Amino acid sequence: MARKQSPAEPVEERIEDVPLEQEMQGSYLEYAYSVIYSRALPDARDGLKPVQRRILYQMAEMGLRPERGHVKSARVVGEVMGKLHPHGDSAIYDALVRLAQDFNLRVPLVDGHGNFGSLDDGPAASRYTEARLARPAMSMTADLDEDVVDFVPNYDGQFQQPSVLPSAYPNLLVNGASGIAVGMATNMAPHNLNEVVSAAIHLLEHPEATTEELMEFVPGPDFPSGGIVMGLDGIRDAYETGRGSVRVRARAQIEQIGPRRTGIVVTELPYMVGPERVIEKLKQAVQSKKLQGISDVNDLTDRKHGLRLVIGVKTGFDPEAVLERLFRLTPLEDSFGFNNVALVDGQPRTLGLRELLRVYVDHRIEVVTRRSRFRLARRQERLHLVEGLLIAILDIDEVIQVIRSSETSDEARTRLCQVFDLDEVQAEYILELRLRRLTKFSRIELEKERDELLAEIAELEELLGSDALIRARVAQELERVADELGTPRRTVLLNAKPAPQRASKRGDADLQIADGPTLVALSTTGRAVRVEQADGQEIVVPSRRAKHDAILATARGTVRGELGALTSRGRVVRFQPIDLPSVPPASISLSAGTLLRDYIGLTDRKERVVGLIELSADAPVALGTSGGIVKRIVPSALPARPEAEVISLKPKDEVIGAAVADDDAELVFVTSDARLLRFGASTVRPQGAGAGGMAGVKLSAGASAVFFGALTGDGNIVVTVSGASDALPGADPGRAKISDFGEFPAKGRATGGVRAHAFLKGEDHLQLAYAGPDPAYALNAQGSVRKLPMTLSKRDGSGQVLDAEIASIGRAIG
Repeated sequence: MARKQSPAEPVEERIEDVPLEQEMQGSYLEYAYSVIYSRALPDARDGLKPVQRRILYQMAEMGLRPERGHVKSARVVGEVMGKLHPHGDSAIYDALVRLAQDFNLRVPLVDGHGNFGSLDDGPAASRYTEARLARPAMSMTADLDEDVVDFVPNYDGQFQQPSVLPSAYPNLLVNGASGIAVGMATNMAPHNLNEVVSAAIHLLEHPEATTEELMEFVPGPDFPSGGIVMGLDGIRDAYETGRGSVRVRARAQIEQIGPRRTGIVVTELPYMVGPERVIEKLKQAVQSKKLQGISDVNDLTDRKHGLRLVIGVKTGFDPEAVLERLFRLTPLEDSFGFNNVALVDGQPRTLGLRELLRVYVDHRIEVVTRRSRFRLARRQERLHLVEGLLIAILDIDEVIQVIRSSETSDEARTRLCQVFDLDEVQAEYILELRLRRLTKFSRIELEKERDELLAEIAELEELLGSDALIRARVAQELERVADELGTPRRTVLLNAKPAPQRASKRGDADLQIADGPTLVALSTTGRAVRVEQADGQEIVVPSRRAKHDAILATARGTVRGELGALTSRGRVVRFQPIDLPSVPPASISLSAGTLLRDYIGLTDRKERVVGLIELSADAPVALGTSGGIVKRIVPSALPARPEAEVISLKPKDEVIGAAVADDDAELVFVTSDARLLRFGASTVRPQGAGAGGMAGVKLSAGASAVFFGALTGDGNIVVTVSGASDALPGADPGRAKISDFGEFPAKGRATGGVRAHAFLKGEDHLQLAYAGPDPAYALNAQGSVRKLPMTLSKRDGSGQVLDAEIASIGRAIG
């Protein structure tokens, strides 16, 4: 037997000599690994750092759902610090604040109440602010109770925490990330959720998709603050290699800020640039005599109208020249450097767009697979119990007799198993059953539940047995999240070079792109590109139709000249095509285009661009309205103002189409009640800008015009798509018909036209129509190509059922 050591005896010391270099090296490596893995870098699967993941998980555990009330931020910080994150409360609160800042994240995950700070000021203390989970955070933490991810112990082993969140959307790409580790850093840009989801779905359906193909869906970052990205080369580098740099320019326009005063109004700033920083740099430039022509600067930003920075320009100075100097000397134009470093399998890696999406898609496939296995096991367990109950209910009297005649519960369980051929789980469940469950109605319910469980089990087994079905389920869930959480793009992507950094003359900026003839093409989805077309060079029609490749309008002009964008409000907005994305005629694709409404600065979301006008042309332009009004106007007669009225519209009326229409052209209206009217353009005399037009088509009660255009030559077709007004969105794609335009006889102006489509039972209106050159291309709301009937039908036919919903129809490129 070993001798016990007396407390009074001295303890033998043990000292090991370790070289200082070895100890420092080992300690530094442990510290570096801890910072990289546990603090600074996000996981590529859910896009979260450990502290952010712990905050969202703990808030979900606390029940801080979007429909419930806010709680003090200090309480959240205390719960996270005490249970999951063994660091200071300031670090946790800083991470919580970032998750709630809408200028920091594209899709905020925390709904903050109180002062959560701004780009120029910090937040209030945690005892003054309140927080709860935002709706997108529920998609990040959904299904955690269904064994979709692994759980690991917390720092002291008392609680469990998820090693990664299920993340129902690609959060790392959507919200970006920034952090500084030891020997490395990350800086990832936010993106548009709709675009990222579309790219993820494309990768699910086409696993071998290239980065170039994915960039058709994700053309560039989408910053919460908006702004304008100047040049796309840096984006392409970042998506290929994980590293790149772009210049982001503020959205600014020249406005009259007084009776005789002109100013520069800034409404959007580059990402993470605050107005106070801009004002400070502006003052420094003025004081150092580097910038002249500035009279004053006022920050009129408020919660109702958003950012509004007004910079006054002195009389006698060119505002355009002053603005170019502002871009060079102040943060109104700033750079953003991509450094896409994230953790993959616990190791830091630099990832391009395809790799980021691949890691996320693989994660979601695993989540859906594990969730399906969990649900299958639970339904099989429940089915086992239900089958036992049904056996007991069939002979309930004998069951009761067996239980009553048993001395103990163990004996009753054993006898039930022997008499009714049950297992112990079923027998125990019957023993715990309440007598009120033994009614005839309960038996019907159990039989119904059994049938439902069998159907669900069969569906889950089929799902787990097919990789294609798993991928389709992931894609369906991604589409649903995008429908719920997606928002329009805020940042405009331009293919122009940024302002030179060392230019001293305004002419340096003017010479970035040489002037010359160009063609601007506008898609039916609102995207515009500038086609660099030399004299005599033909535009090549692409052999494969890509996204957005359906033309709504084209206009010829010069790179530095002015064109007009005709809007649904009856206005023409002048713009220069110089900063539109440029594409060669040999490989034209409108998926590279930028939204023209954002390019020209339309603020009303209901106002859209319906046509393009060559302002110097003498050929009249015809336009038609939903109220059946038609008007022709000569563009050269329009007022030489940035914006001008083209037609005086009646209340609730809007322009639906516009096209060049010489006297030999034919004008075409198609109405919602399936009537088509064609008449000569020569019957509509050109009018001035203030005129309200004349009667074009006679409308029946409740009907409106859905298409207007001008046609010349042969080879034209008419496409009509019918539908039911009471159908749920997306539930019924409708029926489409293509007819030869020559089958429709010409009628006089202001008449009702002829029938263009026969409605079937349940259909009551035309959803959209097209009349123009063959072929016609159909797109959905996201710009993807949809199929139209392959054969021609008679003009009053009913058409063929569509396999998917159509949002717009346009002519082919060429």
